[in-house]
Amino acid sequence: MQAVPFWSVSVTIRRSEQPPWTVLSVGGDLDVVGAPDMRQAVVTAVAEGSRLLALDLSELDFVDSFGLGAVVGALKRVRQRGGELALVCPSSRIRRVFEICDLDRILALHDSMDTLSELSAVVSDGATSTRRRP
Repeated sequence: MQAVPFWSVSVTIRRSEQPPWTVLSVGGDLDVVGAPDMRQAVVTAVAEGSRLLALDLSELDFVDSFGLGAVVGALKRVRQRGGELALVCPSSRIRRVFEICDLDRILALHDSMDTLSELSAVVSDGATSTRRRP
């Protein structure tokens, strides 16, 4: 597994492959300073052909409206290419921010990469459905 680091003052982003997923592990603060770096990491991954993108927020300490906007932008970018975005968000504090903003209705939130892999139903000619059905 090759990790490609992106570094910012407030956020760290490591890219790795856990087939079929391209994983961007985001740590630190996803805020006005760090959000552009995450956007760039997503743009790069999608431009290189990643259709199944997971944002691993296990090491994320803080997210603000700029960070939420970057995540929604990532979802749009990936879906425009026929792909899917999933969030790995084990922290109840960070997960709560997504729930308060009702983003859990449009984004798949998973407790771990293992959970995500178990719930993924990969279709060879299309994207993956990672949403938990109520």
